[in-house]
Amino acid sequence: MTTILSQETTEVVTEQTEKTLSLIELIFSGGIAGSIVIGILFVLLFVAIYIYFERYFTIKKASTFDSKFMGTIKEEISNGNIANAKEICKQANSPVSRLTEKGISRIGSPLEDINTAIENAGKLEVYKLEKNVSILATVAGAAPMIGFLGTVIGMVLAFHQLATSSGQADMGSLAEGIYTAMTTTVAGLIVGIIAYIGYNHLVVKTDKVVYQMETTAVDFLDLLNEPAA
Repeated sequence: MTTILSQETTEVVTEQTEKTLSLIELIFSGGIAGSIVIGILFVLLFVAIYIYFERYFTIKKASTFDSKFMGTIKEEISNGNIANAKEICKQANSPVSRLTEKGISRIGSPLEDINTAIENAGKLEVYKLEKNVSILATVAGAAPMIGFLGTVIGMVLAFHQLATSSGQADMGSLAEGIYTAMTTTVAGLIVGIIAYIGYNHLVVKTDKVVYQMETTAVDFLDLLNEPAA
């Protein structure tokens, strides 16, 4: 009796062990179609992470702003040191300083022309900051759909196996194919969520720099209006 129970326990443990799959085995046991979809999702994940960190450090550097910058520029312009003011802007080397330098280079022109020049320079700086950020939004939307596509393909193949076997397909193999196919949806959602969070974080960081540029532009135009006041 004890021997029989021991054998049954061993069979149950063996059966549970056989049904346990590692993550790598689960990914690559989904057939060629599933492996291709997972591979595409891994590429998208790498692209999303690379773009996020590359843009993050670029935007972080651009957001570095010296609170004394405009005070120094105002002092130099008030003293008529236009060349010194331009040099200070070049040394700062930031979107805010480049906008200010563009305005300084137009001193003597009508205020409307100066404002237009600053706006155009601002659009160019925003374009530089947002470079490739739209790819993150694309990945955030495309990754879940690609993952769902892999699941649909897996389901089609599973039901095809059921149809060609006249309804006598091994349910274990059929179930394994279905839950393996579902991993593509999980992978797609994970990649999409990561890209979506990264995209929105970069948008917030970019808006901060844009706000700094707008504030600086207003302060500079007010500076030019002071002599006429």
